[in-house]
Amino acid sequence: MQQIPVSLWTLVAGIVVTAVSIWIGYNHTLLPVEASQQAPLVDGFFNIMFTIAVALFLVVEGTILVFLVKYRHRRGDDTDGLPVEGNVPLEIFWTAIPSVIVIGLGIYSVDVFNQMGGFEPGSHNHSPAHIASRSAIAATLNNAAESTSAPSIGIGARNSQNKPADLVVNVTGMQFAWIFNYPNSGVTSGELHVPVGADVQLNLSAQDVIHAFWVPQFRLKQDALPGIPTELRFTATKTGTYPVVCAELCGGYHGSMRSQVIVHTPEEYDSWLKESQVAQKQDLQQAVAVNPADLSPAEFLAPHIQHMGVSAATLESIVKSQ
Repeated sequence: MQQIPVSLWTLVAGIVVTAVSIWIGYNHTLLPVEASQQAPLVDGFFNIMFTIAVALFLVVEGTILVFLVKYRHRRGDDTDGLPVEGNVPLEIFWTAIPSVIVIGLGIYSVDVFNQMGGFEPGSHNHSPAHIASRSAIAATLNNAAESTSAPSIGIGARNSQNKPADLVVNVTGMQFAWIFNYPNSGVTSGELHVPVGADVQLNLSAQDVIHAFWVPQFRLKQDALPGIPTELRFTATKTGTYPVVCAELCGGYHGSMRSQVIVHTPEEYDSWLKESQVAQKQDLQQAVAVNPADLSPAEFLAPHIQHMGVSAATLESIVKSQ
Protein backbone atom coordinates (compact mmCIF):
# COMPACT_ATOMS: atom_id res chain seq x y z
CA MET A 1 0.00 0.00 0.00
CA GLN A 2 1.42 3.34 -1.08
CA GLN A 3 2.02 5.81 1.74
CA ILE A 4 0.29 9.21 1.50
CA PRO A 5 2.89 11.98 1.14
CA VAL A 6 3.41 14.26 4.10
CA SER A 7 2.93 17.30 1.86
CA LEU A 8 -0.60 16.12 1.01
CA TRP A 9 -1.42 15.57 4.69
CA THR A 10 -0.12 19.08 5.41
CA LEU A 11 -2.26 20.58 2.64
CA VAL A 12 -5.41 18.84 3.85
CA ALA A 13 -4.71 19.82 7.46
CA GLY A 14 -4.12 23.43 6.39
CA ILE A 15 -7.44 23.56 4.54
CA VAL A 16 -9.33 22.07 7.49
CA VAL A 17 -7.67 24.38 10.03
CA THR A 18 -8.35 27.44 7.86
CA ALA A 19 -12.02 26.57 7.34
CA VAL A 20 -12.65 25.78 10.99
CA SER A 21 -10.81 28.90 12.19
CA ILE A 22 -12.72 31.23 9.88
CA TRP A 23 -16.07 29.71 10.83
CA ILE A 24 -15.38 29.97 14.57
CA GLY A 25 -13.83 33.43 14.21
CA TYR A 26 -16.95 34.88 12.60
CA ASN A 27 -19.67 32.85 14.34
CA HIS A 28 -18.77 33.23 18.00
CA THR A 29 -21.00 34.92 20.56
CA LEU A 30 -18.29 36.45 22.70
CA LEU A 31 -19.21 40.10 22.08
CA PRO A 32 -22.37 41.98 23.10
CA VAL A 33 -24.72 43.48 20.54
CA GLU A 34 -23.37 46.17 18.19
CA ALA A 35 -25.10 49.45 18.99
CA SER A 36 -22.93 52.16 17.38
CA GLN A 37 -21.40 53.01 14.02
CA GLN A 38 -17.94 52.41 15.51
CA ALA A 39 -18.75 48.90 16.78
CA PRO A 40 -18.41 47.03 13.42
CA LEU A 41 -14.88 48.39 12.99
CA VAL A 42 -13.81 47.00 16.36
CA ASP A 43 -15.66 43.73 15.84
CA GLY A 44 -14.03 43.19 12.44
CA PHE A 45 -10.60 43.60 14.02
CA PHE A 46 -11.52 41.30 16.91
CA ASN A 47 -12.85 38.61 14.55
CA ILE A 48 -9.59 38.56 12.62
CA MET A 49 -7.54 38.29 15.82
CA PHE A 50 -9.81 35.53 17.11
CA THR A 51 -9.56 33.65 13.80
CA ILE A 52 -5.77 33.75 13.95
CA ALA A 53 -5.82 32.67 17.59
CA VAL A 54 -8.06 29.68 16.79
CA ALA A 55 -5.80 28.67 13.89
CA LEU A 56 -2.68 28.83 16.05
CA PHE A 57 -4.42 26.85 18.79
CA LEU A 58 -5.46 24.12 16.36
CA VAL A 59 -2.00 23.90 14.79
CA VAL A 60 -0.13 23.77 18.11
CA GLU A 61 -2.51 21.46 19.94
CA GLY A 62 -3.02 19.32 16.83
CA THR A 63 0.73 18.88 16.44
CA ILE A 64 1.03 17.87 20.08
CA LEU A 65 -1.70 15.23 19.67
CA VAL A 66 -0.17 13.84 16.47
CA PHE A 67 3.27 13.61 18.06
CA LEU A 68 1.75 12.09 21.18
CA VAL A 69 0.35 9.21 19.11
CA LYS A 70 3.04 8.81 16.47
CA TYR A 71 6.05 9.02 18.75
CA ARG A 72 4.58 7.34 21.82
CA HIS A 73 6.64 4.79 23.71
CA ARG A 74 6.22 1.30 22.28
CA ARG A 75 6.25 -1.73 24.52
CA GLY A 76 9.65 -3.36 24.47
CA ASP A 77 11.38 -0.42 22.79
CA ASP A 78 14.00 0.90 25.21
CA THR A 79 16.25 2.56 22.62
CA ASP A 80 17.17 6.23 22.70
CA GLY A 81 15.46 8.75 20.51
CA LEU A 82 17.16 10.41 17.55
CA PRO A 83 19.61 13.14 18.62
CA VAL A 84 18.11 16.33 17.20
CA GLU A 85 20.07 19.54 17.94
CA GLY A 86 17.97 22.03 16.00
CA ASN A 87 16.35 22.99 12.74
CA VAL A 88 17.29 26.41 11.39
CA PRO A 89 14.58 26.61 8.67
CA LEU A 90 11.92 25.66 11.22
CA GLU A 91 13.16 28.25 13.71
CA ILE A 92 13.13 30.93 11.00
CA PHE A 93 9.61 29.87 10.03
CA TRP A 94 8.11 30.04 13.52
CA THR A 95 9.80 33.39 14.12
CA ALA A 96 8.84 34.98 10.80
CA ILE A 97 5.16 33.97 10.86
CA PRO A 98 4.37 35.55 14.27
CA SER A 99 6.34 38.65 13.26
CA VAL A 100 4.26 39.08 10.11
CA ILE A 101 1.04 38.53 12.08
CA VAL A 102 1.95 41.07 14.75
CA ILE A 103 3.03 43.73 12.24
CA GLY A 104 -0.11 43.18 10.16
CA LEU A 105 -2.41 43.44 13.17
CA GLY A 106 -0.58 46.55 14.31
CA ILE A 107 -1.12 48.28 10.96
CA TYR A 108 -4.76 47.18 10.88
CA SER A 109 -5.42 48.43 14.43
CA VAL A 110 -3.96 51.85 13.58
CA ASP A 111 -6.26 52.06 10.56
CA VAL A 112 -9.30 51.15 12.69
CA PHE A 113 -8.36 53.73 15.31
CA ASN A 114 -7.94 56.34 12.60
CA GLN A 115 -11.35 55.54 11.04
CA MET A 116 -12.95 55.95 14.47
CA GLY A 117 -11.47 59.44 14.73
CA GLY A 118 -8.73 58.63 17.20
CA PHE A 119 -6.05 60.70 15.54
CA GLU A 120 -6.05 64.45 15.90
CA PRO A 121 -4.54 66.41 12.96
CA GLY A 122 -3.40 69.36 15.03
CA SER A 123 -1.24 69.46 18.11
CA HIS A 124 -1.22 71.55 21.24
CA ASN A 125 0.84 74.71 20.92
CA HIS A 126 3.72 74.93 23.35
CA SER A 127 4.67 78.50 24.14
CA PRO A 128 7.50 79.48 26.49
CA ALA A 129 4.90 79.97 29.22
CA HIS A 130 4.25 76.24 29.14
CA ILE A 131 7.81 75.54 30.14
CA ALA A 132 8.23 78.44 32.53
CA SER A 133 6.35 77.04 35.49
CA ARG A 134 3.89 74.44 36.70
CA SER A 135 1.31 77.13 37.32
CA ALA A 136 1.47 78.20 33.68
CA ILE A 137 0.88 74.62 32.59
CA ALA A 138 -2.10 74.30 34.92
CA ALA A 139 -3.57 77.56 33.64
CA THR A 140 -3.17 76.42 30.04
CA LEU A 141 -4.94 73.14 30.78
CA ASN A 142 -7.81 74.91 32.51
CA ASN A 143 -8.21 77.28 29.58
CA ALA A 144 -8.18 74.35 27.19
CA ALA A 145 -10.93 72.67 29.18
CA GLU A 146 -13.09 75.77 28.91
CA SER A 147 -12.43 76.48 25.26
CA THR A 148 -14.53 74.63 22.70
CA SER A 149 -12.05 75.39 19.94
CA ALA A 150 -9.04 73.90 21.71
CA PRO A 151 -7.79 70.51 20.49
CA SER A 152 -9.17 67.56 22.43
CA ILE A 153 -7.74 64.16 23.20
CA GLY A 154 -9.85 61.14 22.44
CA ILE A 155 -11.86 59.20 19.89
CA GLY A 156 -13.73 61.53 17.59
CA ALA A 157 -11.52 64.58 18.17
CA ARG A 158 -10.45 64.51 14.53
CA ASN A 159 -14.04 64.49 13.29
CA SER A 160 -14.96 67.45 15.47
CA GLN A 161 -12.67 69.64 13.35
CA ASN A 162 -14.87 69.00 10.31
CA LYS A 163 -18.43 69.58 11.51
CA PRO A 164 -20.24 70.23 14.78
CA ALA A 165 -21.97 67.35 16.53
CA ASP A 166 -25.75 67.00 16.59
CA LEU A 167 -25.70 66.71 20.39
CA VAL A 168 -23.07 67.82 22.89
CA VAL A 169 -23.05 66.44 26.43
CA ASN A 170 -20.59 67.39 29.19
CA VAL A 171 -19.72 64.31 31.22
CA THR A 172 -18.13 64.62 34.66
CA GLY A 173 -16.64 61.63 36.45
CA MET A 174 -16.30 61.69 40.21
CA GLN A 175 -15.94 59.15 42.97
CA PHE A 176 -18.20 57.31 42.33
CA ALA A 177 -20.74 58.57 39.80
CA TRP A 178 -21.20 59.99 36.31
CA ILE A 179 -22.96 63.34 35.83
CA PHE A 180 -24.32 64.25 32.39
CA ASN A 181 -25.01 67.90 31.58
CA TYR A 182 -26.72 69.08 28.40
CA PRO A 183 -25.40 72.67 27.98
CA ASN A 184 -27.78 73.65 25.19
CA SER A 185 -30.89 72.71 27.17
CA GLY A 186 -29.79 73.16 30.80
CA VAL A 187 -30.66 69.58 31.74
CA THR A 188 -28.52 67.58 34.17
CA SER A 189 -28.99 63.85 34.58
CA GLY A 190 -27.42 60.80 36.18
CA GLU A 191 -28.06 58.87 32.96
CA LEU A 192 -27.00 59.54 29.39
CA HIS A 193 -29.94 59.99 27.01
CA VAL A 194 -29.26 60.23 23.26
CA PRO A 195 -31.37 59.93 20.11
CA VAL A 196 -30.62 57.06 17.74
CA GLY A 197 -28.71 58.10 14.63
CA ALA A 198 -27.46 61.38 16.12
CA ASP A 199 -23.80 62.38 16.08
CA VAL A 200 -23.08 62.70 19.82
CA GLN A 201 -20.03 64.40 21.30
CA LEU A 202 -19.14 63.75 24.95
CA ASN A 203 -16.80 66.26 26.59
CA LEU A 204 -15.23 64.26 29.40
CA SER A 205 -13.65 65.58 32.59
CA ALA A 206 -12.86 64.27 36.07
CA GLN A 207 -13.08 66.05 39.40
CA ASP A 208 -10.74 63.89 41.44
CA VAL A 209 -8.90 60.92 39.89
CA ILE A 210 -8.71 59.25 36.49
CA HIS A 211 -11.92 57.53 35.40
CA ALA A 212 -12.69 55.67 32.16
CA PHE A 213 -16.01 55.99 30.36
CA TRP A 214 -16.85 52.65 28.73
CA VAL A 215 -19.95 51.42 26.90
CA PRO A 216 -19.30 47.80 25.83
CA GLN A 217 -22.12 47.77 23.25
CA PHE A 218 -20.60 50.84 21.58
CA ARG A 219 -17.06 49.33 21.67
CA LEU A 220 -15.84 52.71 22.92
CA LYS A 221 -13.79 53.64 25.95
CA GLN A 222 -12.14 56.94 26.85
CA ASP A 223 -10.36 58.15 29.98
CA ALA A 224 -11.67 61.15 31.90
CA LEU A 225 -8.62 63.03 33.20
CA PRO A 226 -8.46 65.70 35.92
CA GLY A 227 -7.53 69.04 34.34
CA ILE A 228 -7.24 67.68 30.78
CA PRO A 229 -10.27 67.71 28.44
CA THR A 230 -10.96 64.50 26.55
CA GLU A 231 -13.60 63.71 23.97
CA LEU A 232 -15.63 60.73 22.85
CA ARG A 233 -17.76 60.94 19.73
CA PHE A 234 -20.17 58.28 18.52
CA THR A 235 -23.41 57.56 16.73
CA ALA A 236 -25.82 55.07 18.30
CA THR A 237 -27.53 52.74 15.83
CA LYS A 238 -29.94 50.75 18.02
CA THR A 239 -32.45 51.91 20.59
CA GLY A 240 -32.21 50.38 24.03
CA THR A 241 -30.55 50.71 27.41
CA TYR A 242 -26.85 49.94 27.72
CA PRO A 243 -24.50 50.00 30.75
CA VAL A 244 -21.94 52.72 31.34
CA VAL A 245 -18.98 51.31 33.23
CA CYS A 246 -15.92 52.97 34.77
CA ALA A 247 -13.03 50.91 33.41
CA GLU A 248 -10.29 52.59 35.46
CA LEU A 249 -9.63 51.61 39.07
CA CYS A 250 -10.63 54.83 40.85
CA GLY A 251 -11.09 53.88 44.49
CA GLY A 252 -12.77 51.59 46.96
CA TYR A 253 -16.21 51.78 45.32
CA HIS A 254 -14.93 51.61 41.74
CA GLY A 255 -17.08 48.55 41.03
CA SER A 256 -20.26 50.47 41.82
CA MET A 257 -19.48 53.42 39.53
CA ARG A 258 -22.05 52.53 36.92
CA SER A 259 -24.74 54.31 35.00
CA GLN A 260 -26.55 53.68 31.72
CA VAL A 261 -27.01 55.20 28.30
CA ILE A 262 -30.55 55.17 26.99
CA VAL A 263 -30.86 55.39 23.21
CA HIS A 264 -34.28 56.80 22.24
CA THR A 265 -36.08 57.30 18.99
CA PRO A 266 -35.96 61.02 18.04
CA GLU A 267 -39.55 61.46 19.22
CA GLU A 268 -38.89 59.75 22.56
CA TYR A 269 -35.74 61.83 23.08
CA ASP A 270 -37.58 65.11 22.44
CA SER A 271 -40.26 64.04 24.91
CA TRP A 272 -37.66 63.14 27.56
CA LEU A 273 -35.84 66.43 27.04
CA LYS A 274 -39.01 68.51 27.42
CA GLU A 275 -40.06 66.61 30.54
CA SER A 276 -36.59 67.04 32.06
CA GLN A 277 -36.57 70.77 31.32
CA VAL A 278 -39.91 71.19 33.06
CA ALA A 279 -38.89 69.04 36.02
CA GLN A 280 -35.64 70.95 36.54
CA LYS A 281 -37.09 74.44 36.53
CA GLN A 282 -36.13 76.22 39.74
CA ASP A 283 -39.64 77.29 40.75
CA LEU A 284 -41.00 73.78 40.23
CA GLN A 285 -38.18 72.27 42.27
CA GLN A 286 -38.97 74.63 45.11
CA ALA A 287 -42.67 73.85 44.92
CA VAL A 288 -42.00 70.14 45.09
CA ALA A 289 -39.32 70.35 47.76
CA VAL A 290 -41.10 72.74 50.18
CA ASN A 291 -44.14 71.70 52.19
CA PRO A 292 -46.50 74.74 52.41
CA ALA A 293 -47.65 73.60 55.85
CA ASP A 294 -44.16 74.25 57.16
CA LEU A 295 -44.13 77.89 55.97
CA SER A 296 -45.17 80.94 57.96
CA PRO A 297 -47.99 83.08 56.48
CA ALA A 298 -45.48 85.70 55.29
CA GLU A 299 -43.29 83.08 53.63
CA PHE A 300 -46.30 81.42 52.02
CA LEU A 301 -47.64 84.71 50.59
CA ALA A 302 -44.27 86.19 49.56
CA PRO A 303 -44.22 84.69 46.02
CA HIS A 304 -47.68 86.22 45.39
CA ILE A 305 -46.88 89.84 46.35
CA GLN A 306 -46.82 91.11 42.77
CA HIS A 307 -50.16 89.53 41.95
CA MET A 308 -51.70 90.95 45.16
CA GLY A 309 -50.54 94.49 44.37
CA VAL A 310 -48.98 95.07 47.78
CA SER A 311 -45.42 95.65 48.96
CA ALA A 312 -43.41 93.38 51.20
CA ALA A 313 -43.63 95.91 54.06
CA THR A 314 -47.42 96.07 53.76
CA LEU A 315 -47.63 92.28 53.70
CA GLU A 316 -45.45 92.05 56.82
CA SER A 317 -47.59 94.57 58.71
CA ILE A 318 -50.75 92.73 57.76
CA VAL A 319 -49.32 89.42 58.97
CA LYS A 320 -48.17 90.96 62.29
CA SER A 321 -51.58 92.45 62.91
CA GLN A 322 -53.24 89.04 62.74
